[in-house]
Amino acid sequence: MIRPATADDLPLVRELWQAFEDEIPDEPWRSDDLAEDFGWLEEAVRDEIVLLADEDGLAVGRRKGERLGFLELVYVRPEARRKGLAAELVREVASRFREAGADMLELEVLASNTDARAIYDRWGFKPVELTLGARVADLERRLAPAAGPTFGAVHVQTDDVEKVRRDAAKLLRREVEVSSGEGWTRVEAKPDELRNLARELSYTAGVSVALGLEDGAVVRYVLFDRGSMVDEYLSVPEYYGELPPGDVIALGANPTVVARLTNADPARVRAVARTASSPTELPPAEELYRQVAEVLGVQP
Repeated sequence: MIRPATADDLPLVRELWQAFEDEIPDEPWRSDDLAEDFGWLEEAVRDEIVLLADEDGLAVGRRKGERLGFLELVYVRPEARRKGLAAELVREVASRFREAGADMLELEVLASNTDARAIYDRWGFKPVELTLGARVADLERRLAPAAGPTFGAVHVQTDDVEKVRRDAAKLLRREVEVSSGEGWTRVEAKPDELRNLARELSYTAGVSVALGLEDGAVVRYVLFDRGSMVDEYLSVPEYYGELPPGDVIALGANPTVVARLTNADPARVRAVARTASSPTELPPAEELYRQVAEVLGVQP
């Protein structure tokens, strides 16, 4: 039976509120405000909407505006669930707000509480605003201006240095510096030219790779085979911002592809071209840049 709580019910109301907090804890960086909540509940029983479902469920709502009610909490003990008590509680809260002139009901739910979010979605609640969080240290790092060098080169799988020089000069519309290595020709280029230059040179040369160091913090390579990008690696996939999980995975090195096109040892590719959530979890970026170049068999 759904009924309004009274002052005599305060111990039960607090007990159910505590049970909710224990089962669905707040994010660890937030201060414990349980004592403050308990103090407010005494006022809420008197001035707001506090409903009980016998001794098994609790719903608390408060008025936030002329048209708006807010569902502070709905909780049903685990052993009393799957009987529709939560729906009954919320329906009664909604009814009382409607009678008081409100036509909207809002609530907050942790993003991690997927079960509750699915229920609320089924009931018709839709997102109104999002509360976002970021670790201060990560935020400082991401927003800091670039402090380290950004440079790189394109490496073309050919010994025909003069042809690469002509093709690169034509594409960049200037004279370029090239040098030869063991089966590769290295082309100096500006950081923002690397990807496009590597792709274009691969149309005739077959295989090319743009390898660069960015912000003195992360290493990237982009591998092309006859104009098609076949692999891209970024040592810290989310260095420039959060990505969908699939994109994070895609920015890891593919040792099989790299080995097939460059004759690199796939075990070495896997060991050296690792990814991490922060540059601090990897070797210093310039050292990693040299290691990756060595694994690919190109000049750093």
